Amino acid sequence: MNSSLKEVAQVFLKLGLIAFGGPAAHIAMMEKEIIEKRKWISRQHFLDLIGATNLIPGPNSTEMTMHCGYERAGIKGLFVAGIAFIFPAVIITGILAWLYVEYGKLPEVESFTYGIKPAVIVIIAGAVYKLGKKALKSVELGILGMLTIIIGFLGVNEVNSLLGTGILGAVYFYLKNKSIQLPSKKSLLPLLSVSYSLSTSTTLGFWKVFWIFLKVGSILYGSGYVLFAFLDGELVSTGLLSRSDLIDAIAVGQFTPGPVLSTATFIGYQLYGFSGAIAATIGIFLPSFLFVMILNPIIPKLRQSDFLSAFLDAVNIGAVGIMVKVLFDMAFESISDWKTFLILVISLALSFGVKKINSMHIVLLGSLLGWVLTLF
Repeated sequence: MNSSLKEVAQVFLKLGLIAFGGPAAHIAMMEKEIIEKRKWISRQHFLDLIGATNLIPGPNSTEMTMHCGYERAGIKGLFVAGIAFIFPAVIITGILAWLYVEYGKLPEVESFTYGIKPAVIVIIAGAVYKLGKKALKSVELGILGMLTIIIGFLGVNEVNSLLGTGILGAVYFYLKNKSIQLPSKKSLLPLLSVSYSLSTSTTLGFWKVFWIFLKVGSILYGSGYVLFAFLDGELVSTGLLSRSDLIDAIAVGQFTPGPVLSTATFIGYQLYGFSGAIAATIGIFLPSFLFVMILNPIIPKLRQSDFLSAFLDAVNIGAVGIMVKVLFDMAFESISDWKTFLILVISLALSFGVKKINSMHIVLLGSLLGWVLTLF
């Protein structure tokens, strides 16, 4: 393994071990590692990758790891980054799945995860501030960002709000400056996403499990709650899994580090043992590798079209707006007493007061403080 690939593997394996808190937190940690610490890519290109990734199916933060790996070490880097980031969550989830099947319940981890969310809120806030400064290029883009936040609180789907923001921004800047040339049909073709309609059968086995999760991974947009809805339809409605088992599986995905889609490993084990865990994991993540491999080389070309460049700028500020909305949601949900507020304040002081503090240290400190404070 060459030095670039080794560096990619080390960075994303570390992030896979400490990346708690969902996609917004994962992207915030990447921003610190990739842009601030290692300077692999510019903040503008990082924003472009976020904006474009939000418009394709699959786990956004996992796809961002693949983009960053591609930028650093080509196609091999894409696969190394994605696998390294996913690996810790899959192993942890697989062990928990075995314990769950053997003993019928999940181990108690609440005291350790209690303090992680306030720490993660601080990490997200830091990324929103830095990415927002870069994305906010004009008053008009600021208005679009505010609009994305507002419609997010009104319950509009994230992908729909991003697409709407992008189109509105592109049309506005086109009308403002009519010298902008509209893109050709050929340049728009790579933006089309592919969906699959796969048949199901009553016989359960490796390929059946793989097929179910390949379908979900190919068309999944949104958060872990959207994943819950997809799997409820695919597994609970067909009698393959009970709803209580599905809820437990989603819970595992929420409190383990890395992508929430590691839930697939847990469910795959329940459905078909070790082979099912492998089938579900490969099935749900494989489409993301393929989507990113196709999309990554195209994104710089989009900047060559004035119209699509305006579209990207609008999508970027919209993506920051979505992170702001997530930040507020997490704050209202997680800061529930004086203990979590104290962890938040300490994390804020360290994150904004100590210039070179690592995200990992903030997460670990939050977890330790949470465990200590739950003893009182």
